[in-house]
Amino acid sequence: MHPILFKLGPLEIRYYGLMYAIAILVGLYLINREVARKKIPLNEDQITNFVLLVVLGGIIGARIYYVLFSWDYYSLNPSEIPAIWHGGLAIHGGIIGGVLAGYWLTRRYRISFWRMADTVAPALILGQAFGRFGNFMNGDAHGIPTTMPWGIVFPPTSIAGREFPGQPLHPTMLYEMIINFGLFLLLWKIRTRSYKDGFIFCLYLIGYSIGRFFVSFFRADDLFLDPLKMPHLVSVATILAFGYLMVKWRLWEGPPLEGEDASRTKTRLLK
Repeated sequence: MHPILFKLGPLEIRYYGLMYAIAILVGLYLINREVARKKIPLNEDQITNFVLLVVLGGIIGARIYYVLFSWDYYSLNPSEIPAIWHGGLAIHGGIIGGVLAGYWLTRRYRISFWRMADTVAPALILGQAFGRFGNFMNGDAHGIPTTMPWGIVFPPTSIAGREFPGQPLHPTMLYEMIINFGLFLLLWKIRTRSYKDGFIFCLYLIGYSIGRFFVSFFRADDLFLDPLKMPHLVSVATILAFGYLMVKWRLWEGPPLEGEDASRTKTRLLK
């Protein structure tokens, strides 16, 4: 495990950055496919702008969230606030920032927010899976010490290795990577079925929150709102809020999606 993939003179190519680049490229491919299938009125340039601005909103939101809940440190070290290359991006803040950016863009392009949210949800969770592998190679987002045989001793130069030198740790970034990839497979498999707009996105948020809730029991670097971990609080709130919306709006009983084969839909509904 090493955060640097290779060097080109003074330029360092890091696994973390590479994973995000792969996530963006794969996400663009998947979202372009889904936009075409669902006949959402966006061209390729608009889709690219949408993805890049949502990613930017996610990074800004992730940093603001982390800084706010680590204010004791950043109030004394304000020059570190923009230094995201030193670590400090919180995924829940990233989701909030990305959703806000996405909402603004759907208003600008005059398309349905919920329909577009369903379209990007599988790509989002797959991107998070790639990102967690970047965390693994970077040695951050790490777990607490463990005696389990799959515990990993991180290099002493990594964040995890400095905090727990020579100790096997829960590879929580790999736990979450596996959960995220499994959720992607589920969302991708069911995306063509007949649901109301918003179902896939709500399922993404609820599924991710359930996984993150359990992984956080083993995380060593989670943010706290004493005496509780912030991911536990945010995950429970997300599950309750979006679970309520799914039940209230009965999102699983939707009309046929645009672009879906009508005969397949009719056959499925008769089963």
